[in-house]
Amino acid sequence: MSRPKTLRKVVAPPNFKGYKPYGTHAGTMDSVELLYEEYEAIKLADYDLMNHLEASKLMGISRPTFARIYETARRKIAKAFVEAIEIKTVYGDALLDKHWYVCDDCQTRFTIPKTIEQHQCPLCKSEQIELLNT
Repeated sequence: MSRPKTLRKVVAPPNFKGYKPYGTHAGTMDSVELLYEEYEAIKLADYDLMNHLEASKLMGISRPTFARIYETARRKIAKAFVEAIEIKTVYGDALLDKHWYVCDDCQTRFTIPKTIEQHQCPLCKSEQIELLNT
């Protein structure tokens, strides 16, 4: 019997339901399903420019697990680009966080998982943060 999957912490779901390639034949019904945790891994590593250890702590998972999720996401996106197929976002094993913080210095909104002891902004490392009332 395999070990149950731990839920991956996702700060916010994607702001889109999917992407479709422009200028291709409309007859193709293939698509790639990008899980919320895969989207979060791409966002943290490539958009927010975090290293895998920092990003894994934010998601509440181990660094090797983060690396596997990130690699799977990259392969799915590459397949969608090369084969010109649609990308759809699906929930997966995500846990959406409800405690949001804002950095007073850089205005970044983020969450702090229980696995991180110090309370500081993940981008600028400022300790000038406050809890948002959501």
